[in-house]
Amino acid sequence: MTSARGALEAPPADRASRARYRRIMRFAARALAQAWWFELVLPRFGLARFAARGRIRRLQKLARRFHALAADLGGLMIKVGQFLSSRLDVLPPEITRELEGLQDEVAAESFASIVAQAERELGIPLDRAYATFEIEPIAAASLGQAHRARLTPTLAADLGFENVVVKVLRPGIEQIVEVDLAALRRVARWLSRVKLVNRRADAPALIEEFATTSLEEIDYVHEAGNAERFAEIFVDDPRVGAPVIVWERSARRVLTLADVTAIKITDVGALQAAGLDPDAVAAELARATFEQIFVAGFFHADPHPGNIFVTPSAEHGFTITYIDFGMMGEITDELRDGLQQFIFAVASRDARGWVVATQRLGVLLPSADTVELERAVTALFDRFGGMGVAELTALDPRELQQFALQFSELVRTLPFQLPESFLLLIRTVSLISGVTSALNRDFNMWDAVDPFARTLLRGGGTSTARSVGREAVGILSALARLPQRVDALATRLDRGELAVRSPEVEQRLRVIDGSVRRATSAILFTALLLAGVILRPSDEVLSWVLIGASVLPLLHAIAPWRLR
Repeated sequence: MTSARGALEAPPADRASRARYRRIMRFAARALAQAWWFELVLPRFGLARFAARGRIRRLQKLARRFHALAADLGGLMIKVGQFLSSRLDVLPPEITRELEGLQDEVAAESFASIVAQAERELGIPLDRAYATFEIEPIAAASLGQAHRARLTPTLAADLGFENVVVKVLRPGIEQIVEVDLAALRRVARWLSRVKLVNRRADAPALIEEFATTSLEEIDYVHEAGNAERFAEIFVDDPRVGAPVIVWERSARRVLTLADVTAIKITDVGALQAAGLDPDAVAAELARATFEQIFVAGFFHADPHPGNIFVTPSAEHGFTITYIDFGMMGEITDELRDGLQQFIFAVASRDARGWVVATQRLGVLLPSADTVELERAVTALFDRFGGMGVAELTALDPRELQQFALQFSELVRTLPFQLPESFLLLIRTVSLISGVTSALNRDFNMWDAVDPFARTLLRGGGTSTARSVGREAVGILSALARLPQRVDALATRLDRGELAVRSPEVEQRLRVIDGSVRRATSAILFTALLLAGVILRPSDEVLSWVLIGASVLPLLHAIAPWRLR
């Protein structure tokens, strides 16, 4: 009996699907053959310098070829390009930069096919389901498209509104997704057999992660559930909202929701014309973001300007309304506990605990040389060993920057692979940072962190979060009372005895991978920011030192995602 995954890995049966499958596989085979020749064969014949000389140009050309392939094929391949552009932990920046501009806009599906798809899903003729249904779509994406419509009078009277937006999946998109995933899974199995690749990345795991997200995006019932869960978080907050789902006109392939179109959040002129202060909008957006992340643990992971509207309100000033809940991030208990352990390890300068926490978070792959990593991290922690709070707060900010750079240097060649939740978190913060900067160039979004720190320590939020606050404060308070110490390992460091002696590691240390630098920066940003948030009520000075220091690794981690 064939398993579900085996069925998805098998070549498709019909002609169109087979042609699509072959195009993807030909591209992958050519790319792998090129990598094999230049990265494995030529170096064996003493031509490593020759191979390295044209590496950047080859990678850029490869990325452009995939960009063209994805734009031509559409469907899931566009999502693949967007997914790969975010994988700074496993792909070189020469590739991710070329894929950044891959847009989700494609030619619209014919209106006749959209009507047929909607009627099949709803079980009734379109003219009975809606009073009006606009022919021209307001958006056409790779997986579906959206049309404006009006509800029938009876249904409109029951719900209290009549203007809606109807999202309809492209007919046959599920088969296209199946074909694309079958091809991607086969490519992942190829890569898993290549030692050069499998020691740096778990390709099958990456594809399964991507597959899960993709299958959720073609299930509008799932998206509707996300929207209602998000709305419930802010049910008592008039400043943040989400569109109402019209379940009577929704199914797996059709989603009907209230039309909440208003002022685009980055349209400063329109905001001012409506009597709204862009600075106030930026502050509310940052507050809503931190509430999603730190309190709810469930956040909108695609908050680009096209997905956020501002509606003026006579009673509350304005409401920020989010749309498109197909991509959501979640701070699971496992992730929260891992971050907690990570923060404690950093606070107590526990190198072994740091390594364990990193493994627990799923960041370090099993092939990582944890022995050498632990020695190096111990040496790094010992640089600040015995410092009390006063000494920490007196540090030159440039010293903190140097710390971040040295930390990145220590692990730059190790096999890191950030979990999707990490990537979504970093992506969300970077997008929100871009939006708030568009509203107010001088806006400091970290000011919005303060209320959440106080809530955590007063008893709000989750029990785990409260324990993080209490334990972190306790640890750092205890450390402040410790006398300055110099242990044996620090002595070995001073003598130059703490060296990485493994020839293999030494070889890897000569290869600088910018993508892994960014992955490390993402981890460091998370640790510094959360530690600063937790300490805010008890030690304001140290808190702001940590929060301020987090900006440096954040900027390094998110640079490729800057809004254009």
